[in-house]
Order: sequence, then structure tokens, then C-alpha cells
Amino acid sequence: MRIKQETIADHNQARAQRHERELDLLRQRLEEDDGLDTAVIIEHLQAFSIAIPSWALGAGGTRFGRFSMAGEPRSLEEKLHDVAIINDLTGTARSISLHIPWDTPSDYSSISSLARDLGLTFDAINSNTFQDQPDAAHSYRYGSLCSTHDGARQQAIEHNLEVIRIGEQLGSKALTVWLADGSNFPGQHSMRAALAHTRDSLQEIYAGMPADWQLLVEYKPYEPNFYSTVIPDWGTSVYLAESCGDRASTLVDLGHHLPNTNIEQIVSTLMLRERLGGFHFNDSKYGDDDLTCGSIKPYQLFLIFHELVSGMQDHAHPAPAWMIDASHNIKDPIEDLLQSVDAILIAYAKALCINRKDLAAAQQAHDVARCQEILQRAFLSDVRPLVRQARLQDGAAIDPVTAYREADVRAQLIKQRGSDARASGL
Repeated sequence: MRIKQETIADHNQARAQRHERELDLLRQRLEEDDGLDTAVIIEHLQAFSIAIPSWALGAGGTRFGRFSMAGEPRSLEEKLHDVAIINDLTGTARSISLHIPWDTPSDYSSISSLARDLGLTFDAINSNTFQDQPDAAHSYRYGSLCSTHDGARQQAIEHNLEVIRIGEQLGSKALTVWLADGSNFPGQHSMRAALAHTRDSLQEIYAGMPADWQLLVEYKPYEPNFYSTVIPDWGTSVYLAESCGDRASTLVDLGHHLPNTNIEQIVSTLMLRERLGGFHFNDSKYGDDDLTCGSIKPYQLFLIFHELVSGMQDHAHPAPAWMIDASHNIKDPIEDLLQSVDAILIAYAKALCINRKDLAAAQQAHDVARCQEILQRAFLSDVRPLVRQARLQDGAAIDPVTAYREADVRAQLIKQRGSDARASGL
């Protein structure tokens, strides 16, 4: 199903007068007090596009269990329709990121045609060597790309090359590699040999990519292995990317860090090195919690966007591949994704509202208090009218979650798919 344009128009019309008043007040303050061009900020927000992961459209789970949500998408086709709903309401979710083999298309022509009809494209495609597949000749129990077993390692390489071939047929231009490889006990394997095997395997995968593709190397400090992880941090990821070539870079997942890690500094360093290729948004309290973006640490998200905007403006670093990577076991998955999109755009808008000329002057003068005031001024500003205006100009909903509920979308999905529908691939 799709959200009808007249439904969105009626939703917006009922809120138009209040929105215009709030926008006028914010525009006046930002332009008169800070010298900002709000039209340019709105253009940036309109241009922002984030991929929705195919696996996030069903209710997620934990290692203890999974509680399905009625009306879940039972096929890749239905997942595309759900992403289209999110895009109808936000104007920002213009692509989908697939996980193979969870969402391997059965008919590439049909899937590509459906995506085009829905106004969607295929973002980075994700391989999976952290699960054994039913027909696999070798197990990844003791590692995949790092394995000491030649057969298991070659199987993992071939899987990634096959994922690239799948992505080519869909128009994707990047491969994301996240590895669960590591050890649970001291002495279980040679850390040096594991890293060397991983480097050599990634080089072979890189050599098999088309010339216009990117390789995105993800990192994670722990889980599912707890003593050591082969790619535990950004430095190891950069080392592996640089070992492959110019079209390989690091992917940052907000949940893949130890508590209190300064993620914004990592972002800044990667942009300076020109190795920030991808970004996965979520939020966490303790570890890789995969919570709704902005639900726990909104100030950290703002500071990260501050560095992202600074790098893109000052250093001319290209925008990384943006994607949400969350697992919502309790909420309606579509509502959760709508909330994440909203939080990301708000943090981006606040970062765009920083008076960078004043901040640079304060930094040069070592006026630390003034630096803090400038950042806090932007963070504490209610920039939602700018986000709403960007949506309004794109024909999307001023308040996506409310519009979703007003249209009673979940009830219609349940009617179409059934109350016992279970998301494919999970």
C-alpha cells in the first residue's frame, strides 16, 4: 500500500497555520541573529537521503527471543512497499539496503521494476558470514574471512563475490562487510594470523568488485566473540581498507563502540584521512543495543553531525552512505524507523545551524566558554520547523508518525498480510 497524496495534503493543511508561525519565528531568529540562510539549510535537509535496511522492517529480537508484529512484510516485495510508506511520509528514505541471503531476490527484473515504480533505489548491499547456511559446505563457527581452514575462508570470499554480483543486478554500488570473526578465549587463535587472513581475503574480494564500487569495512569491539574481535576498532578497519585500495573505506556504526567512546572524534579523524565511507545510525545505553536513533544520546548525535557537517563543508569530504541499523523488538517497526529518520534530520539541522564563523573565531581566541555557548545555542534550538518545511516542500508529511497513525496503516497491513505474518529473512 501507499500513502495517498491527498491524505498527506489533508494532514499538512490541518497543521499549516501553526507551522508557518513557528517557521517564521525561527527563520527570523536564525537569519537576523546568526546570519544563517534558512533556505540553504532547508535545501540541505531536502537533499538528505537515508537507506532503510530490509531487516529492520520486521520486529527485531534479542538473543533471548523475538516477538513478531502483526502485518510484518513476508517478502522482499512487501519490504519495498514498507520503505515506500516511510518515504511517502518523510521524503527522506529513498533507498533500501539488502542483507544477503536474507533478502536475495528471486526475480531481479521484477524487483528492480517494483523499486523504480516506488521511487526507490538499492543502497549498499550486505554480506553475511556470521551465520551458517543450510546448504553450506563449511561452518563459520571458528571464523570466516579469518579462518585457518582454507575451505571456510574461500567459501566466505565466494559469498561476498556472489553478493557483489547480486548487487550489480540491482544497481547497488557498495558492499558492506561486517565480520563476527574473533575468539572467546585467550590462545584460541593467533590474532596476527587472523588479521592477516582477513586482510588477504578482503583484498581478494576488493579485486572482484566493479571499478565503480566501494568496499565498506565495519568494525565492532565485541560480540558475538568476547575475548577478541578481528576488526575491533576504526584503526584496524582503516588498515584493512588501505590494504585494499582507494575504493575501500571504514563504516561507522553508532552501536559498535565501547561505552563513552568519543565517536565524534573518530568521525573527524576518518574524514581527515578520507576514509569515512558509510554510517549506520542507531542508539545505545550499554552496547550494540540498536535502539531508536536519538532516543538515548541526542547530544552525542548532534556532536557527531557537527563533525560530519564540518568535514563535508571545510574538508570537502563526500557524504558517506547513510543507513539506519536498528532492531525494534517492542515498537511498530515503521513507527520506529519514522522516529529515527526524524531524530537524524533534527540533529543534522541543528548542526547546520551552528554559527561556524563565530565558532572558528572563538576557537582561535581560546574562548572555551564561548565555544560551548555556540554549540549549545544550536543544540537547544527547536529546529523542527525547518525539518517540517523540508518535508512540506517534498510533498511529505509535517508529522510522519501522526500521519501514519491517522491513516491507520498498521491495521491495513494486518488486513492485507494477516495477524500472524512473519518478516522474511529473520
